[in-house]
Amino acid sequence: MKFVHIAAIAIWTAGLISLPSLYVQRAHVRDKDALYRMQRMTRFAFVALISPAAFVAVASGIGLSFLREVFSPWFSWKLAFVGLLAVFHVFSGLVVIKLFREGEVYPVWRFVVATASCCAVVLAILVLVLAKQAPDWSLPSVMSEPGGLQRLLAPINPWATP
Repeated sequence: MKFVHIAAIAIWTAGLISLPSLYVQRAHVRDKDALYRMQRMTRFAFVALISPAAFVAVASGIGLSFLREVFSPWFSWKLAFVGLLAVFHVFSGLVVIKLFREGEVYPVWRFVVATASCCAVVLAILVLVLAKQAPDWSLPSVMSEPGGLQRLLAPINPWATP
């Protein structure tokens, strides 16, 4: 189970880190045939490789959580960073959908930010898993209150209900 989890995470994170390099190449594609091939390759990578690896990583992680000691502060931090990986995954899917429309490009600065931030999250997960020790600082108390996350995000939530 652990081997499957690690292999799936390796594929998922490698895909999330490498996708922005494909996105930035969109600006250099001029003819429609090359653009179509690039779109097919990018969609294939996201839909057939990266997304199933994410599913297997999360599913095997849930399975492992029932087999291992998970009531440690470092594990909560790890899950928070895995949540960030899931956010990167969703944003990557949105980019795959939008990028290949007429006239769209992926700026180099966004490539640098996306790649560096994804690498930082993956590194944080590796440090937490290998050290098995949580950082000394704690999350805001609102994060441990029922409905706290909703109150925290209310000012920036575009889908807030009255």
